[in-house]
Amino acid sequence: MQIYVVKPGDTVYLISRRFGVGIQSIIEINALQQIPFLVPGQALVVPTRESTYIVRPGDTLFSISRKFNVPISGILALNRISNPNLIYPGMLLRIPEISKNFGFIEVNAYIEPTTSAADTPVVNTVGSYLTYISPFSYQVNADSSLSAPNDSPILAAARPFRVAPLMVVTNFRNGNFDTGLVHGILSSDSLQRTLIGNILTILRAKGYYGLNIDFERIPPEDRELYNSFLRKVADTLRPLNIPLSTALAPKPFDIKVGEWHGAHDYRAHGEIDDFLVIMTYEWGWAGGPPMAVAPIDQVRKVIEYAVTVIPPTKILMGMPLYGYDWKLPFVPNPNPSQWAQRVSPQGAISLAARYGANIQYDTLAQSPFFTYTDENGTQHIVWFEDARSVQAKFLLVNEFGLRGVSYWVLGLPFPQNWAVLDNMFQIVKVV
Repeated sequence: MQIYVVKPGDTVYLISRRFGVGIQSIIEINALQQIPFLVPGQALVVPTRESTYIVRPGDTLFSISRKFNVPISGILALNRISNPNLIYPGMLLRIPEISKNFGFIEVNAYIEPTTSAADTPVVNTVGSYLTYISPFSYQVNADSSLSAPNDSPILAAARPFRVAPLMVVTNFRNGNFDTGLVHGILSSDSLQRTLIGNILTILRAKGYYGLNIDFERIPPEDRELYNSFLRKVADTLRPLNIPLSTALAPKPFDIKVGEWHGAHDYRAHGEIDDFLVIMTYEWGWAGGPPMAVAPIDQVRKVIEYAVTVIPPTKILMGMPLYGYDWKLPFVPNPNPSQWAQRVSPQGAISLAARYGANIQYDTLAQSPFFTYTDENGTQHIVWFEDARSVQAKFLLVNEFGLRGVSYWVLGLPFPQNWAVLDNMFQIVKVV
């Protein structure tokens, strides 16, 4: 597999000739039948097996291996080179396919249940790439009862792919995470006991593999109360061999203030949980100024801190399957109806094609973006994800030896992501 960035004048036919692969294979892996034409700057996945490279002055095997994201050992073996120092300008090297060279990872994906007709095809499309699937969510009520999502079709669809379902429990209510609600639960031993019992009943009845707790907007002064609650949950589940995981807000150091970050104690979660999800996305968010949703420089800072207090083999790094379309100039607005619109990566490409935009790539954020003017003369900017940006994130997972990745959220078409993921890693199945 290679990632190719479309240039003006490119056609699928010309790209297929360049790489010696079939036209239909390029169309299918990128779902090109869903967009009107190629867009300059668009990143395509090309299903090649190997490529060639002519050594330039100053090149080393190390620099070449970094350029193509393949191990030096693979280049040496394919070219039958016994002495790594004996390469020279003008030398033609064969560059190996990187398929599966990055080992094993676990992959989780959240999904917002709707209907069987909508959810089943989504699971069928990506089930082979998932370790876990997490229907979002069982919402806790003030009396510790749980409001259930329509998760049965998702659980049934996941079973043939050996995808382990995680029961997600949240303090989500009326469109946001409820601070008062979670404080009430964490302040009462009896409510916690009731909640743990209700969770256990559903885990058993529905056949969930594990539990994922996503409590957000917790009062920072409740930090130790939250840690204590998680210990009670872990003490209940561990003898039953039911894994516990939590979702954590991204932070580059131990922030102890603020409703989103203060109560999330990375070190304690690393000790209590079997694994955890760090939600490394939403730097660019619908109500905020335009920027990349998951800029790699900011993601790196979070992971660099996290691995100092959490075993890397417990960390699933969050990845977005979406972008946003902002109107320009950006004006802060408290009304969500005026916020940026969420778009799928495939939808972003369609927008760029529709309005004749060229896609650009921010090398610091490792994210694509473009601008366009709509029919009403309003300017827009779209930040999204593509094959290059997800590959950069996968390389970060590999660099830090993380357990894997966790996606928010299924249902937004992004065929290149799954192709790159499958090409680089072996996906662990736990059931």
